[in-house]
Amino acid sequence: MNKEQQTHILSSTDAALATSFPKDFLWGAATSAYQIEGAAAEDGRGPSIWDRFAATPGKTYQGETGEIATDHYHRMEQDVALMAELGLRAYRFSISWSRVLPTGTGAVNQAGLDFYSRLVDCLLKHNIQPLATLYHWDLPTALQDQGGWENRATAEAFADYAELMTRHLGDRIDNWITHNEPWCATYLGHGNGVHAPGIKNISVVGIVAHHLLLSHGLAMPRMRAQLKPGARIGIAPNLFPVYSTETSPAVLERVERELDFRNRWFLDPVFKGHYPEHLFKHLGCQEPDIQPGDMELISAPIDFLGMNYYNPLRLQSEQQAGGETTFEVLNAAPGIATTEMGWEVYPQGLMDLLAWLQQSYEIPELIITENGSAYVDQLTSIDGEERIVDEQRLQYFRGHITAISSALAQKKTPPITAYFAWSLMDNYEWAEGYSKRFGIIYVDFATQKRVIKDSGRWYAAFLAAR
Repeated sequence: MNKEQQTHILSSTDAALATSFPKDFLWGAATSAYQIEGAAAEDGRGPSIWDRFAATPGKTYQGETGEIATDHYHRMEQDVALMAELGLRAYRFSISWSRVLPTGTGAVNQAGLDFYSRLVDCLLKHNIQPLATLYHWDLPTALQDQGGWENRATAEAFADYAELMTRHLGDRIDNWITHNEPWCATYLGHGNGVHAPGIKNISVVGIVAHHLLLSHGLAMPRMRAQLKPGARIGIAPNLFPVYSTETSPAVLERVERELDFRNRWFLDPVFKGHYPEHLFKHLGCQEPDIQPGDMELISAPIDFLGMNYYNPLRLQSEQQAGGETTFEVLNAAPGIATTEMGWEVYPQGLMDLLAWLQQSYEIPELIITENGSAYVDQLTSIDGEERIVDEQRLQYFRGHITAISSALAQKKTPPITAYFAWSLMDNYEWAEGYSKRFGIIYVDFATQKRVIKDSGRWYAAFLAAR
């Protein structure tokens, strides 16, 4: 994109917004391995729980799988070149555990290590900082067959894997995330079963969550032993502000329980060394076997908190005939604009969440590791040029980046140092298959053709204005 195009797409308000951030603020985009890589059975990669789940009839939209996805495994150099064209200064990706350790432990698949080494070298060649996520939900099936995250041994296996990756890539990657959205891996994977491994057993979610957090705690000292001085480690939960229009004691108590369930479940152990009081009782699950030293490992200092934000939650209560109050948690207030996921568009929610975090925890540094929206995109021709006019997504980014700027200016947030748009490109959206598009780059899944959307053009112009 040339300077004339950048000037045309960016308003003076956008330009002022771009320069409102500190000069060293880092801007990037994010993806995850199973959603983009494809090559599911190539070069020694072992199967993951998402390969098995997606191949199970009825589990995903139209039975779609990540077997090919966006073929990033074979098109990596092309995709990094697109990142450079956008002007990204950072790229957050995840590593497929089963691509480097096909059975989760034991023999290393050198071809898998080589792929990620080439990716990192290619990013650095284009002056793009890599941020690596070790676990984005794709547990090797061999470990699942031994109990998965219900088995404490999986936490030990994760620590071995984390040490392996930092030993091989720690000379070039300075920023690492252990887990992405452990709430989803726990509750969606084992509570209601809508994600892999598809277990519907609420009684085990406390055990699963504890082992996920324990794996984070076990991995950190072993990673630090491999990394360069100054390298940093964090974790990236998905977080929500929770609202209710009612202020009765019963409703306010239910709001606090929802905050426990959605946010404090994974934040309190990391920052305070304990789980929320009554959490397991309210969840109706077994209490985990917390062994001596577990919480000390889990609460060892992290260097930054990653945070994925998409939408707020709205608590709606209803009085039943017998006098009992029932509650429903909504992804959007009635009549409010939503994305194709049915999630409310509410930048103020991000500001409120940032203020809540500042009041609740001592967070050394915060990175917005995911923020984005899904809409229906149509490839069109305008003046002979292929375009995706995705004004709603553009406005989503503009609104949320403005909210971050305002929170920083008002000092109502932990220190924020980076922002990653979700997602770099359209991809495999888990159980939704290919039906939901989050990318700033359009992908024709039949041909694998890439086209930068108008939201991507705007983001590129925004970055250039800095």
